[in-house]
Formats: sequence, structure tokens, C-alpha cells
Amino acid sequence: MDACIRNNVKVIGKGEQPMVLVHGFGCDQSVWRYITPGLLDTYKIVLIDQVGVGDSDCSGYNSGKYASLEAYAADILEVYHELNLQDAILVGHSVGATLCILCAIQEPDRFSELILLVPSPCYINDGDYYGGFERADVEAMLATMQADYEGWATTYAPFIMGNPDCPSLEQDLEELFCRANQDIAKEFARITFLSDYRPMLSKLTNKTLLLQCTEDTFAPPRVGAFIHEAIPTSMLLTLGATGHCPHLSAPIETLSAISAFLQQPRTMTDNFSSAINQAK
Repeated sequence: MDACIRNNVKVIGKGEQPMVLVHGFGCDQSVWRYITPGLLDTYKIVLIDQVGVGDSDCSGYNSGKYASLEAYAADILEVYHELNLQDAILVGHSVGATLCILCAIQEPDRFSELILLVPSPCYINDGDYYGGFERADVEAMLATMQADYEGWATTYAPFIMGNPDCPSLEQDLEELFCRANQDIAKEFARITFLSDYRPMLSKLTNKTLLLQCTEDTFAPPRVGAFIHEAIPTSMLLTLGATGHCPHLSAPIETLSAISAFLQQPRTMTDNFSSAINQAK
């Protein structure tokens, strides 16, 4: 099956440089709808649905093949090659950010910049590392999902969104979770929340923007600081937004940060923060 069919790829925009948008767990390409209008005139936007969500084709799915995040990253690279993209910008949210890291490590010369929204290489606390959760908490969450997926979605969507004053956003996220293929989502959640990609971070050589939120249970500020220290070519910016989905809850601020970063020279600079402030 063609990768673009399997992953329901859509290409939009008037620009020349490709920008590949990689969504997070349980979501689909529709989560980018608030920021894509601000990018259409400048970039060629490539939207994908990971297998198991949106309008992706699940007929080729098997748990043996998709037993690690590397398999989902391989899907992205296959789309990349099928479209013959060059010098693409990779934008990933949450676990989608991890997929972007894996893609860029495997084929660094094919990508220019990476923009990682609320990334986390490991969700489980380990010694001095604070990922946000004890392993028992993650196992309990996965058990809840296994027993009652829709109940899990109802309980955790507000927790993940982290914007109690915007119930419509919580409802949108819950609906996205519930539209996903539940069997695939359960397996994808397990490999997402039990994986540890901390050793991979130092292998990333592409210029990278890390966007974290002021308050985020699933990617606490300490995780952002850890990633920033581990990736020598990274810049870290803390948004004023709260929760784990700033592209939905604070799209203007998120878009401003992305645009300011991409307007900087490809060499590292010291005035990135000031450029962000000017873009707001």
C-alpha cells in the first residue's frame, strides 16, 4: 500500500519548503487546524494521520510490526520519500515529537529544523530524572484504558488539555480519542508511555525548537530542561499557555513562536527570545 494512502496524507499550502506536521497520541491531522492558516502562504504543509486514527488505513496494521515507536517513525519517512520531499521542517506534538526525533536521527540531512511541542522522551520518574509519573501510575492509567477506553477518554481529556475554562477543547479532545481505533490506541499508548528515548537525544544534530507550557502534567518544565540540555542544537521556550495541547489552546502564541524561530538564521543565535517577543 502507498504510504500516502495508508497515512491519509494531505498536502496544502503555496510555499516551496515542506513542513510535515506530526500529531500526538489519539489525535489526527485535524488538531493543526488553528495554526495551519498562518503557514499556508509560506510553506508546503504535509498532514498525516498515524495508523489507527483519522482516515488512516488500518488494514495493514499488526501489533508485531507496530511494537515500537520506530515503526511509526518509519511510516513518516516512507511518506517523506514517496513525496520526494527535501529540506523539510518537522513539527511534532507530544509523542509525535519523539517520532520526529527518530526520523531526524535516522536521516538528518533530509530535514532542516525540528519544532517539538511539549515533548517527553520518558514519562516515568527514574532516579534524578523527573518524567511526571511513577511507573505504577502509568500502569494504572493503561489498565483503566484497557478496561474502559471511552471512560478513560472522558476522565483524561480534561487532565491532558489542562484548560478547565475551555470545556469545548476538552470535549474536542475526548471526541478525537473516541474516534481512534481503540485496539490500536491501547497498544500505541503502552509503547508511548513505557518507552524511554532519553539515550537518543544527544544523537540529534538538527536545529531544534522546544516549546513547553507553563503547567503541563504530561511534559513538566523539568522535562523540557532535560531535553534542552541533552540536545546541543536546541532552543527552549516556555509558552504562557497551560496544558499539553498549546496548538489547540493557545494557537496564536504557538504560531508566533514557530514563525519567529523559522525566521532566524540557521546558525544558532542569542536573540531568539527577543524575536519571539516581537512576533507576539
